[in-house]
Amino acid sequence: MGQEQVRIFDTTLRDGEQSPGFSLRVSEKLLLARQLDALGVDIIEAGFPIASPADAESVRRIATEIRRPIIACLARCHRADLEKAAWAIQPAAQGRIHTFIATSDLHLQAKLRMTREQCLEAAVESVRYARHHTYDVEFSAEDATRSDVEFLCRVVEAVIKVGASTINLPDTVGYGTPEETREFFRTIRSRVPNSDKVIFSAHCHDDLGLAVANTLAAIEGGARQVECTINGIGERAGNAALEEIVMALQVRSDRMPFATGVDTKQLYPSSDMLTQLTGQGVQVNKAIVGRNAFAHEAGIHQDGILKDRRTYEIMRAEDVGAPWNPLVLGKHSGRHAVQKRCTDLGFELQGEELIDVYRALMAIADDRKTLTDNDVRAVIATVRALPLSADVVDPFDTPSTAVHHGHQEAGYGHGV
Repeated sequence: MGQEQVRIFDTTLRDGEQSPGFSLRVSEKLLLARQLDALGVDIIEAGFPIASPADAESVRRIATEIRRPIIACLARCHRADLEKAAWAIQPAAQGRIHTFIATSDLHLQAKLRMTREQCLEAAVESVRYARHHTYDVEFSAEDATRSDVEFLCRVVEAVIKVGASTINLPDTVGYGTPEETREFFRTIRSRVPNSDKVIFSAHCHDDLGLAVANTLAAIEGGARQVECTINGIGERAGNAALEEIVMALQVRSDRMPFATGVDTKQLYPSSDMLTQLTGQGVQVNKAIVGRNAFAHEAGIHQDGILKDRRTYEIMRAEDVGAPWNPLVLGKHSGRHAVQKRCTDLGFELQGEELIDVYRALMAIADDRKTLTDNDVRAVIATVRALPLSADVVDPFDTPSTAVHHGHQEAGYGHGV
């Protein structure tokens, strides 16, 4: 059985750019849009045209110059928003108007000050208007996961009847859990009579750290479009990270038989471009694109990686376009990693000389977080100027000699 396709809707330039510290100039948005095109996303949400003249201009320029993917822009269920959105995407080879209104009682009462019936009417009229300007209309029910299911189904059924082709059910405040999200999508799709005529979309926020898990659960529940951002940037704690979703589907295709059109070798370059443009880096342990995502300091791990990368890596750095320099020298490193780094630097060390260099580096590492290549060179120069010492034990390597007394030596935390 072949893999079903999941559309990647990238909202880095809209939801991502709204987050504090991530604003971009028009020229920078166009540069990033070109990279998203190279990445292979299906839809680029280029902005929120009514938000500012610059936002409207950036959407229109992207719609003019980026021709392969669908170019979408956001609009509230207001006539002025929709008019501006229609103008912005007018030059696109494939243009989408993405219109939204909140459907939860909390948002209707506390924020919009309108009734359910007024919400339903606004949604229908907005989709109908947008449909006059483009064949591709997406409707989002803001705060869908906290909405009354019966009312939400009424709204979804109504907007499909007037031309919405994509229905987005966002977890706007990151409140959902995976099991809940999976069942939520299954429920809506089963209750709405014309649900088979549209693509359902998931847009999950990361307030509880569950955005990617919820997005994958939504796919299992029938969503065939996912809305995400590079590096997971976005409002508050951010959105589901595009790179994590894509690689989860690729690495675990045995459990999730879904494909995307993303060129995974462009994931790291896309992440790197975003950090360069915004000046906002990612945490070092960030999955897929973090500096430590393919790095190893523990001696047990380093020994395994040198023998077979599959021992501690479920994907390769080159698969996501990232540089692979896996051996980080620090106080947890073992002799094998030190020897490999020395060899890479042009020094062939064996026997007692290697032991002396290893011991000297570990003494330095006790006072530092990591060791540099200059540290290695300096230690080798010092050791070679001194008499060789007696052998010392390396507690972090795992050669066969670790089984001396009838048991396998444990890693004491370093191998986990």
